[in-house]
Amino acid sequence: MTQFFQIHPENPQKRLIDQAVSIIRQGGVIAYPTDSGYALGCHLGEKKAIEKIKWLRSLDDKHNFTLVCSDLSEIGTYAKVDNDAFRLLKNNTPGAYTFILDATSEVPRLLLHPKRRSIGVRVPDHRITHALLEALDGPLMSVTLIPVGEELPMTDAEEIRERYDAHLELIIDGGACSFEPTSVIDLREIPPVILREGRGDTAPFR
Repeated sequence: MTQFFQIHPENPQKRLIDQAVSIIRQGGVIAYPTDSGYALGCHLGEKKAIEKIKWLRSLDDKHNFTLVCSDLSEIGTYAKVDNDAFRLLKNNTPGAYTFILDATSEVPRLLLHPKRRSIGVRVPDHRITHALLEALDGPLMSVTLIPVGEELPMTDAEEIRERYDAHLELIIDGGACSFEPTSVIDLREIPPVILREGRGDTAPFR
């Protein structure tokens, strides 16, 4: 039975955040709101949870998974960030971006692109997400909740409940989200490569 928490988007209730983090730590898959649609998330390195997310989204091994981080210092633990990339990250986080970087040895192999050893990193501008990350004291493994065969992320928790109720341990209702996906920026070389135009302004990377 999927749990369903209604969490205030501006003042997240600590009791519910702590319960959500407990579910994550026990290997659960959650749907949660971000500044760019709802996302599926689980604890870093939870193989069964990651396999479930891949099945729900019909993803192959070439998909770049994203680590949702609380800040720049956490990104530096899991991704290789040179001075140029650091400046761009500092000026554009938090925000609706996913940045592709080379992964460090801290990233579990099952999250990596099989050939490139790259990882997506993200610092969303959303209070519920930040409350989760602060209580978890680590990143969330995450992918945008885009149903198979569709192009836009889901933005309504009740619709997520109707579609995925049997497959998730928790759905967090934080109100409606933007329907635009993140902008995806490859920072492994300078100048950066814009892989997808989304909600985040891509002008700083041109």
